[in-house]
Amino acid sequence: MKKNNSLLNKKPELVAPGGDIEKIKAAIEYGADAVYAGGEGFNLRMGASNLTLQDIKDATAWVHQRGKKIYITLNIYARNYHIRGLRPYLEKLAEIPVDAVIVSDPGVFLVVKEIAPHIPIHLSTQANTTNTKSVEFWLKQGVKRTVLARELTLGEIKEITDGLTGETEAFVHGAMCMSYSGRCLLSGFMSNRHANLGDCSHSCRWHYTLKEENRPDESYPIVEDETGTFILSSKDLCMIEHIPELVNSGITAWKIEGRMKSLYYVAAVTRVYREAIDRYFADPDGYVFDPRWLSELEKVSHREYGTGFFFGNQGYRGQTTHPGSSYIKEYDYVGVVNNVLPDNQVEVLIKNKISCNTPVEIMGRRLSEDFGQTLCDLRNEHNEPVESADAGQKVLIKILRPVQKYFMLRKCG
Repeated sequence: MKKNNSLLNKKPELVAPGGDIEKIKAAIEYGADAVYAGGEGFNLRMGASNLTLQDIKDATAWVHQRGKKIYITLNIYARNYHIRGLRPYLEKLAEIPVDAVIVSDPGVFLVVKEIAPHIPIHLSTQANTTNTKSVEFWLKQGVKRTVLARELTLGEIKEITDGLTGETEAFVHGAMCMSYSGRCLLSGFMSNRHANLGDCSHSCRWHYTLKEENRPDESYPIVEDETGTFILSSKDLCMIEHIPELVNSGITAWKIEGRMKSLYYVAAVTRVYREAIDRYFADPDGYVFDPRWLSELEKVSHREYGTGFFFGNQGYRGQTTHPGSSYIKEYDYVGVVNNVLPDNQVEVLIKNKISCNTPVEIMGRRLSEDFGQTLCDLRNEHNEPVESADAGQKVLIKILRPVQKYFMLRKCG
């Protein structure tokens, strides 16, 4: 297949996670070009809120009104009983103008082609596509976009994008799996929760001890330090410091992992990559990495950051978290602006308990819109002063600068 120069050094599509309707809206509001979300079945994040068919219909209309795209995940490795249930589901999904479905199983692929041939198909990273001929094979079957395996280097990706006409996608930020592109059997063996059916129990994150055959009642800790072992716990991927390298690799779409993550996570990460991409394409020759971007990404809950396999296998310490390293959480998500009222007052939907006189930072769609203030006057929905508010409550606060709906409040943890 001939090289398609139009796909090289082109501004990538930024694809963000949408675990539910509100996360979909946050992703779009904070700069995503497209969102990916799962229905109530047939996807690999069954622990997420996920969407009913009516939710998908509503979300699709909302996203399309803003000129953006929505992709629905059907990326389980299906058993026969899944295929039987998939057919009636697809007949209904086919009536909704989603922009693509994401599949990994060839059987699911065939059912989509049979029942909803008008819906474009993206091949999931679960399909473990690691070479040019595999991408070419799937293009010939009718796949529009291939989500490449996470084990590829930027050099290998460049070889693929230089030689093919189809679209490619790669994860650039978020959690990584110690198993090959997520094809893990450990969870199924340990807890009868199958990762390839979307129900992973994250057994790789557990702490383990060692038992000897002749001493079954004695256990020995597998120790890296006093907090335990992390030999199976991978670092989170973060490529914010390598925007030019990603652009030069020719990837069509850059994907953020996180359908199980919070509304705040989706917004905070998406806006950073949006700003970095826009900054680069505004002036490629004069582009300079902004340290604030990494600082912002440090403010969301994450494991220690790394660059995955993009620059080759960097060995044990390059892929796994250091001893004693688990989730890093510098800031707590407080709430989201639900409504802007007169007289510099806003209604905030509280996500985590907050008290009066707490210093907070208000996070806008762009980093330049952020500012800090203290919540001196906290009021309930009836405009009565209160000392604190719990998750799920709505409160009224006075703000120092103009804000918009979907701005978020956070506080240093």
